Amino acid sequence: MQTKPSYSRRALSRFRASEDIWVCWRCNGREDVSRVLDISINGLFIQTPHPKMKEGMSAKLDFLVQEGSIKADAVVRHIKGGSGLGLRFLAVPDEDRQRLKALLRRLRSLTIAPQPFRSLERE
Repeated sequence: MQTKPSYSRRALSRFRASEDIWVCWRCNGREDVSRVLDISINGLFIQTPHPKMKEGMSAKLDFLVQEGSIKADAVVRHIKGGSGLGLRFLAVPDEDRQRLKALLRRLRSLTIAPQPFRSLERE
């Protein structure tokens, strides 16, 4: 029996998005507006209850946050039925990437301080 490692495979931090972050997106002929649940410099997870997409499909993203407009081309990386889509950014214009970095800095500042170490053993 193989055990999974206890660390995350993600190389970059992903931040839980505040409730005011929404994205307009287009994929597979569908246009929608969804809440962003979490985001990193490489991608995001959006809430959508009925995704009719497949992994590998391309998507266009356009969201407006207090840092400004951010547009991006993305690809569907994973689908969580009844919950949402994980999207990886493929292309973000330089000026939008700066706004994305500013957004991530803001979200980082809202993050609760790390909790004290707890034992990894089950209680």
